[in-house]
Amino acid sequence: MITFDKDYVWKVAKELLQIDSPSGFTHHAISYIESQIQTFGFQYEKSKKGNLHVYVDGKKTEKTIGLSAHCDTLGLMVRSINSDGTLAVTNIGGPTLPTLDGAYCRIITRNQHVYTGTILCRSASKHVHEDASTAPRDLHTLIVRIDEIVHSKEDVQALGIEHGDMIAIDPKVEITTSDFIKSRFLDDKISVAALLGLLHAIHHHKLMPSYPLVFIFSTYEEVGHGASYIPPNIDELISVDMGCIGEDLACTEYDVSICAKDSSGPYDYTITTNLITLAKQQNLAYAVDIYPMYGSDVSACLRAGYDIKGALIGPGVHASHGMERTHYQAIENTMKLLLAYITM
Repeated sequence: MITFDKDYVWKVAKELLQIDSPSGFTHHAISYIESQIQTFGFQYEKSKKGNLHVYVDGKKTEKTIGLSAHCDTLGLMVRSINSDGTLAVTNIGGPTLPTLDGAYCRIITRNQHVYTGTILCRSASKHVHEDASTAPRDLHTLIVRIDEIVHSKEDVQALGIEHGDMIAIDPKVEITTSDFIKSRFLDDKISVAALLGLLHAIHHHKLMPSYPLVFIFSTYEEVGHGASYIPPNIDELISVDMGCIGEDLACTEYDVSICAKDSSGPYDYTITTNLITLAKQQNLAYAVDIYPMYGSDVSACLRAGYDIKGALIGPGVHASHGMERTHYQAIENTMKLLLAYITM
């Protein structure tokens, strides 16, 4: 019986979440994933844009299956330097901006010097600003307060901070005794951990999948073109990305989500049906849902013109693009469904 190493999954999830990797600044996260792949001995290569492709042999050669998860995250960038020594910001991807008020962050300069700071609303003090509780939290009102003695734009420039420097948001990672993980950027680093958990199981159990696999760890998904290039031999691509929770959706923090349709349209009918059938056969907690405000690596790949079949699954994650949370059961159900699919 194939089992998954829970301690390993938690280890890589926690370590990866603590590596700053907003879209465009993912090389440290990719290097970490690469170090894990090296311990398994699988062949891999990097694309020019920085994606990591890992190759696993299969028993048959009629098709090749791709499994994709992204290691890039939401973030901010220095838009300009204010006269009082604070930073104006622009968004990387689509963070839920009100949740950033009060978040700690790191400003990463082009020479790799790192300064700490806090993201705040301009109306930050309840004792000073009448609108401290009511002012909008958006790109016009949020600023970064740097943890250095600065009083002016010139003081900040003297630190080496420039327009276009990355601002990474503190994820606040915590794994609870009840097997929840709560952190920013579970979308999609928790799916990366699931794929690493699957690779760990393939290696540990000396498992040969039914067909060759290509694991894709992508780097620009949050800005829309993560897997817009894939190795040309891939016939099917399953994006492993977070499942959404709320409104009329069926998914919970314990389920593997199977997405039938998102903003890019319906996913491949046959693959989706096979995934639902396997989830039932394996007695997995699963949900089938439609995500109208969602796109995936498969979406990027199809829009780039690849002739593939695509599907989307992943662990259910609460409060996406904010302070997210999921449970180990959702991660395990995701790994079990992937294992069933690659061995059917």
